[in-house]
Amino acid sequence: MSESAIPTPDAGHAVLPPESPLPMPEQSLRESRLYNRRLPTAPRLIFWRRLFVFGGTLVMTTMASWMMWDVLAVGGITVLEACLMMFFVPLFAWVALSFVGSLAGFQALVRGLRKLGIDPAQPLPRLSTRTALLMPTYHEEPGRLMAGLQAIYESVAATGQLDQFDFFILSDSRREEVGREEERVYAQLCERAGGHGRIFYRRRGDNSGRKAGNIADWVRRFGGAYPQMLILDADSLMTGDTIIRLCAAMERHQDVGLIQSLPVVVNGRTLFARMQQFGGRVYGPVVAYGVAWWHGAESNYWGHNAVIRTRAFADHAGLPALPGRQPFGGHILSHDFVEAALMRRGGWSTHMVPYLGGSYEEGPPTLTDLLVRDRRWCQGNLQHSKVVGASGLHWISRMHMLCGIAHYFTAPMWAMLMLIGIAIPLQQGGIDLAQALHLPFSPVHYWRHEDQAGVVWVFAVTMAVLLAPKAMGYIALLLAPAERRGCGGGLRALLGVLLETLLAALMAPIVMYLQSRGVAEVLAGKDSGWDAQQRDDGTVPWWALVRSYGGLSLFGVLAGGMAYAVSPSLAAWMSPVVIGMVLAIPVVKLTSSRAAGQWLARHRVLTIPEEHDPPRLLLRAAELRRQAAEAMAGPAQ
Repeated sequence: MSESAIPTPDAGHAVLPPESPLPMPEQSLRESRLYNRRLPTAPRLIFWRRLFVFGGTLVMTTMASWMMWDVLAVGGITVLEACLMMFFVPLFAWVALSFVGSLAGFQALVRGLRKLGIDPAQPLPRLSTRTALLMPTYHEEPGRLMAGLQAIYESVAATGQLDQFDFFILSDSRREEVGREEERVYAQLCERAGGHGRIFYRRRGDNSGRKAGNIADWVRRFGGAYPQMLILDADSLMTGDTIIRLCAAMERHQDVGLIQSLPVVVNGRTLFARMQQFGGRVYGPVVAYGVAWWHGAESNYWGHNAVIRTRAFADHAGLPALPGRQPFGGHILSHDFVEAALMRRGGWSTHMVPYLGGSYEEGPPTLTDLLVRDRRWCQGNLQHSKVVGASGLHWISRMHMLCGIAHYFTAPMWAMLMLIGIAIPLQQGGIDLAQALHLPFSPVHYWRHEDQAGVVWVFAVTMAVLLAPKAMGYIALLLAPAERRGCGGGLRALLGVLLETLLAALMAPIVMYLQSRGVAEVLAGKDSGWDAQQRDDGTVPWWALVRSYGGLSLFGVLAGGMAYAVSPSLAAWMSPVVIGMVLAIPVVKLTSSRAAGQWLARHRVLTIPEEHDPPRLLLRAAELRRQAAEAMAGPAQ
């Protein structure tokens, strides 16, 4: 057994059941093969589904590339035009894949397709096996964390099947004061919920491997006693009804290793958080139904709100350390993608069930918090370049990793495409900067002169493909009366779509710049570290905004000024990007505002059904968290 496979000692005061060890060997990325190419729970027409998605993407990309080639071919192809094609083709393929996947999701959503026989309308099944609910934590606020866990515990108890579950709080916190507070709040939780002998707590003395190492350590010590484990995040909430149905589906289908639910983002208070949860509620189902439709039995795993067959995970998901130095070497950060891929390699199916409600999470309160987390995801996804070629992986598992890698390279590619689109008219027109000061230079005029009809069609097709998933999400919302009412009605929902699209467009240059910088930092060898996540406070002081975004705003002012010096038309051409850069500080400040979010909530704009008719679980969690906050504030007064 390797050193990383040895269970780590506990720190502080642990309360645990008797150990039931389960071996979890580290997997080889070089020597293995794919088991069970055809799985019993795979959709019957999965080949044709995937042919539709990838064939449709190929056809659309070929047609758009041909249109762009016709535009560029007027007068011959230059080196810059060839470079533009080099960026245009993969970027259009990226948005085309999203469009075709969303189209597949739209039809699946409208038809109400189901998987694994899970039907929320049927009576709750009875479980015959035991499941462990695992909540890893790292420097989270203990009162808030355990209030959420208590709400889940009570919801499971309300199903009458609490005897089939145990709950584990798995702490990786390193600060002793946090550990002592966790122990104190844990003891109070057991008293309030009557959870002695069913709710357990331990803090690792060595948090190697981060969250993946935390879960693996539990599997090696206690996994033998639980056929299933359900992984939660610190901000996760799941109803007892949903948990029972997921576990029952695992019992019925012996080839299934993992079932991923679709967490709905809730509890947003700031404008940015409300944008995120509204977009996830309106557009998310179309995307999720789409990937579930063509992923079939090779679905991805998002690391939480999913039930996993413990032995399948232990046998096949032991993660090795990647060779080399950080950021590409060492522990795998985006471990969930890799764990799902290794389980599928071992012959287990992995499924997503987007139609099963009752699964919730919380989003970051500000764009800044999202980008901090995104920087870690960037490193984790780029690490997959060392995993994607592993022996024996299913080709769909490789596609998951390739898409994750490609996502972060699209930002610098869009920036290069924009710059080349400006450089080509300068080159072709023989315009230098000195001459341009006296000429009405405009890329718009140049491209229209080249092939006016072709340019208009390329632009129109690209924008239509880019925005179509949002339109499909809105149409699907209109077809669901309860969802439509929960989002404020058709007109308010449309206003929300337009507002979310406008704000997303203003923030796109900020995201493009910071994602490009993140890619550059990873390639340069800079590690992201491991910080606790911000959960519910969206306050961002002005000085922090100036420090984070002042350079980008200054760059936007300089770029806009230089463009205007060349030509007002050039400045107009660049304005969508320049405006987003120049307004970075006020846009981030506005979207970080709770007051703005609350004003929209009062007018039922950017609202979701969980606000209109809150589920009992969310109400109970909010009540318990409020009590925890008051209890913490009491001694400090």
